[in-house]
Amino acid sequence: MKNLKLVTRIVQELQLHLDGETLVVSAIDAERHRAFFVSSANFLYSVNLLASTQQPLQWSKTTLDSDVEEVLLEPGDFIVAMDYLMEKESLLLGSADGCLLLYNVEERTTEVVGRLEGGVKTIASSPDGALLSVTTGLGQLLVMTHDWEVLFETSIDPQSASACEINSSDGQIQSCVSWRGDGKHFATLGGFDGNPKRLTIWERESGKVHSSSDTKNFMGQSLDWMPSGAKVVTAHDRRTEGKCPLIVFYEKNGLERSHFSIEEPTEVVIQALKWNCNSELLAALVSCGQYDVIKIWSCSNNHWYLKQELRYTKKEGVKFSWDPTKPLHLICWTLGGEVIAHSFAWTTAVSETSVALVIDGPRILITPLHLGLMPPPMSLFYLAFPCTVNEVCFVSKNSKNHLTAYLSNGSLCVVELPAADKWEEFEGNGITVDPCHCDFSLNNSMHLTWIDTRTLIGICRCSDYCSSTPMKSSEAGNLEEKHDSLFSVNEIKLVCSEDCLPGSVSSSGWQARVSKRMPLEGPVIGVSRNPAKGGSAFIQLSGGKIVEYCSELRMTAPIQSGELCPDYDFPTSCPSMTAVPCHENGVVRTLLLGLDDSSKLHLGKRLLSNNCSSFTFYSSSYGATEQVVTHLLVTTKQDLLFIVDINEIFLKNGQVTIDSHVNNHPRAKPSKEHITVWEKGAKLIGVLHGDEAAVIIQTTRGNLECMYPRKLVLVAIVQALVQRRFKDAMDMVRRHRIDFNMLVDYCGWKAFIKSAADFVKEVNNLSHITEFVCSIKNENVSCKLYEAYISFPEQCSSSMDSENLHGVLSENKVTSVLMAIRKALEEQIEESSSRELCILTTLARSEPPLLEEALNRIKVIRELELHGVDDGRRKLYPSAEESLKHLLWLTEPEAVFNAALGLYDLNLAAIVALNSQKDPKEFLPFLKGLECLPPAIMRYTIDLKLARYESALRNIVSAGNEYHADCMELLNSNPQLFPLGLQLFSDPDKRHQILEAWGDHLFEEKCFGEAAVTYQCCSSYQKSLKAYHACGDWRGVFTVTGLLKFTKEEILQLAQELCDEFQALGKPGDAAKIALEYCSDVDRGVGCYIMAREWEEALRVAYMHSRQDLVDTVKDAALECAALLISEYQEGLLKVGKYLARYVAVRQRRLSLAAKLQSEDRFMDVEDDNISEVSSSFSEMSAYTTRNRALLSYLAAPASHEGQGVKRKLARYELEVLGRRWHLWSISRGCLWPLVRKKSLEACLWF
Repeated sequence: MKNLKLVTRIVQELQLHLDGETLVVSAIDAERHRAFFVSSANFLYSVNLLASTQQPLQWSKTTLDSDVEEVLLEPGDFIVAMDYLMEKESLLLGSADGCLLLYNVEERTTEVVGRLEGGVKTIASSPDGALLSVTTGLGQLLVMTHDWEVLFETSIDPQSASACEINSSDGQIQSCVSWRGDGKHFATLGGFDGNPKRLTIWERESGKVHSSSDTKNFMGQSLDWMPSGAKVVTAHDRRTEGKCPLIVFYEKNGLERSHFSIEEPTEVVIQALKWNCNSELLAALVSCGQYDVIKIWSCSNNHWYLKQELRYTKKEGVKFSWDPTKPLHLICWTLGGEVIAHSFAWTTAVSETSVALVIDGPRILITPLHLGLMPPPMSLFYLAFPCTVNEVCFVSKNSKNHLTAYLSNGSLCVVELPAADKWEEFEGNGITVDPCHCDFSLNNSMHLTWIDTRTLIGICRCSDYCSSTPMKSSEAGNLEEKHDSLFSVNEIKLVCSEDCLPGSVSSSGWQARVSKRMPLEGPVIGVSRNPAKGGSAFIQLSGGKIVEYCSELRMTAPIQSGELCPDYDFPTSCPSMTAVPCHENGVVRTLLLGLDDSSKLHLGKRLLSNNCSSFTFYSSSYGATEQVVTHLLVTTKQDLLFIVDINEIFLKNGQVTIDSHVNNHPRAKPSKEHITVWEKGAKLIGVLHGDEAAVIIQTTRGNLECMYPRKLVLVAIVQALVQRRFKDAMDMVRRHRIDFNMLVDYCGWKAFIKSAADFVKEVNNLSHITEFVCSIKNENVSCKLYEAYISFPEQCSSSMDSENLHGVLSENKVTSVLMAIRKALEEQIEESSSRELCILTTLARSEPPLLEEALNRIKVIRELELHGVDDGRRKLYPSAEESLKHLLWLTEPEAVFNAALGLYDLNLAAIVALNSQKDPKEFLPFLKGLECLPPAIMRYTIDLKLARYESALRNIVSAGNEYHADCMELLNSNPQLFPLGLQLFSDPDKRHQILEAWGDHLFEEKCFGEAAVTYQCCSSYQKSLKAYHACGDWRGVFTVTGLLKFTKEEILQLAQELCDEFQALGKPGDAAKIALEYCSDVDRGVGCYIMAREWEEALRVAYMHSRQDLVDTVKDAALECAALLISEYQEGLLKVGKYLARYVAVRQRRLSLAAKLQSEDRFMDVEDDNISEVSSSFSEMSAYTTRNRALLSYLAAPASHEGQGVKRKLARYELEVLGRRWHLWSISRGCLWPLVRKKSLEACLWF
């Protein structure tokens, strides 16, 4: 779905030497981009062709500077064939009398090569330039080298008449030759005019006939072999059948492959057929009754589309040739010496509103892509015009659609279409369109563009414009004085004289007039409507300069925010140019992007991509009042599709975003920033905006593919959520299989809870809500699954973080969301069976599942059924069996059975077991056993089975005193129930029993302090004494001895035992206190203080008891301890200095080895297995083992061809060994780091 647009049409005139002289044949030098023409007067003209559109065109002079040289021939002889020989930089000329001449272009010398009997008809060199093929008027075919050595000579048609018969007749054989692209074969077509001919395929080396076709009425010299080598194109004359000519394609085996009709009158003649250099376009020169026309076709999906038609008068006698190296450049020339250079460009046939407008000759095939994709060449409907359409432009505004078509005869047609949602009424129909009534003729007009619903502009040369209205501009007169040729902008006003009924098509009664004209100082490359300003358009001149045209007849540089903006200019000409509106910091601005011939995508002077093959735009806010694009879509030559946010283009270099993955390392992981297009050469043709979020790609063979990139889909969902269009968001999530949690997590589940009622009300589909409920997970998928595709608002991120910080123990996402949904269902949706099942789903999917509440709702339904209630409310609920089966489908049957038991409803539990397909032998005996028990014991048994121990304790307590033993057993097996047990019992004896059991449990758990206090509460002092003794609390021990009424002797004995025990356990301080306070032993107390190094306390006790001997003992012990510490400190300093010096040396060596390894080979990969083998042989070395120098010498002296690799391995080995040594040393000496810190040596350890 693309159209061929005429970008530039540059006309230049060749000054012929004589009056009445006409151009006859031509040849092109592709290397130096020049053309050679031979005239009827045997003058040879050499001219330089126009420069590429990548640079500004020098259009002001229309007369070509040419070198003229006369070719001297015998009187009456003239040149009929010519070809350029690149290897010799010469022209090979053939005359009507058979003379072959070699003209050296540089030296301007002519050499006679030879003479052929019957005259020369055609000269064609092979694509590699090694061979020449020459045909004569006698039907002879000669193939020779450039050294004029004839390889073979044969009749062009082995089954044709002999040379004698030809001489006896009054005619000559007309022939033509075409080589295949690889030069291995060539095709010929020869015979008398009007007689059937045969297509013959020849082999290059042997000169034998490879294949031939059946005898057909081939037309003229129309023969050309596709450069790719796939097909040979010819033309069939069907005038005897009363039909127009047929273009036929043959294969190498001579069999017809396909054909198509040119849809012209019967009497037309196809004079020439030529492929462009990339085999994409086929051009034909067709001679009609009153004019000659060049038709250009393109094939897509096995259909040949007529894309352009260039008309010339019979007097001009036009001929053409494709540029040998530029596939979209067509060169035409006339008999009078006019050289016309046409530059074309492919443009997408899909408009901004996703409407496909495909030109196919006199028809425009129209398909609104948002209604459905139709495989080309099918379409929803088509518009029929009087002649071939060369250009079409479309505009949609205020639910009205206007289309303008420029026809090959210079006419203008306008159509007004209704809103696109009413186009289905036209399906399969053809709508005839009448030309506008105009008082002017726009010959060769280009770049038609709507600037308003009733105004459009077009570009043409003043010489091609015919009107009774003169140019109303003094500037035009000045320019005409300076230049021989002038381009101008014509503003055309449209008026419809017929009333258009709503919903109908207005295709007639249109009148057009040129209201204004504005001269231009150069050829125009492209025109694009300014979407931000009505009545304005951007015009790109040759070289990339951008000017802005306003309807007020002002031509200025582009203006942004009231100031001139030169950044719109492109660095080079961009045939494909698009202006789109976008948001930048909340302000609407216009982006102007262009794609040049070298596949570079430009945003003004800024390069976005250097290998772009196609691009388009997507708008997530499509359908809104203010439509702005949000994303740029680009396909690259590597068949990668990039989707770039417009804001990213403003924030950073877009080229980094688009081209950074083109030359990735093959081992790199695939990126989510691009999509790999599955078919090579596929290109973007359009998108479906808004909620559709679709990208339409057309493959090289022509079929359409629609894809939904995850990034655009998520953007559309987010846009719907921001606008609170929950139903649309739900539909997109379901259609594209996006995680339903995206609806909740985008702005946080707390914000969603507030909108739950609106969500349920708008979605209003219980099956969709049930599907949504079943998919809710207790995690944030937006931060994990889709973080790489879209960005989130800061407030959403902060709310997500706060949710993660608070945890799910206090607030659970699943439970909270489902509770809100359940509440909304009960408030917003009327009672129905589906609603009840949806509510059961919310209960079953909660975390943890609220099965008891769900079973209670089922129990209510069951009771209504048992009571035989048959009212209207009962009919709004599903049956109990259906509800139970739904609950069992959502949850594990065992969990539902346990929940039913938890309700103490044995009948309900039996129903659950039966519906869950449990074996009756498993559950019936158990249920019958429960039924026989007293109610309290039944509940107690059920609670024990379900591990609901608190409830079990309450039930067993309520059963009476006879079950007190079972109660104590439950408490002992579940210690967490002891606090509850104390609350349930008021009898002091039972409370003391529980406390003692609790104390025993704490003692077993070695919680001696808590056990001692618990024992004291129940007056178990002996156990409390034992517990205090076990935990080392001597104060508690002596407190309990007071409660037990110990004697002084018992206390003294106990104190001595504790003193010895604490002294043995390394607690001399506590031992000293016991010795002083309970044993009254001052010597032992001071001695214990000395062992604890509590010097001040020891001195205090000695002075308190006036013991000078103890004072001296304390002083001597303190001095001895100080001397020992000083000695250890000095020894530690020496060791630290030694180890630090060693560490600095090892560290320095390690850094030097790493730097050496990096400098030797920064980019070479070393196999990990080899490194492991080298290093593993030293794995058992200690940190201080001396290296094996013999082994190192062996490693250091490898073979010459492995020297560099072994050096790198050795360096890596030494680095690894040194690292292991330092690691072991630091572990073994870790206790010295506090001393290093004390000496402030940290500065030496910086890396």
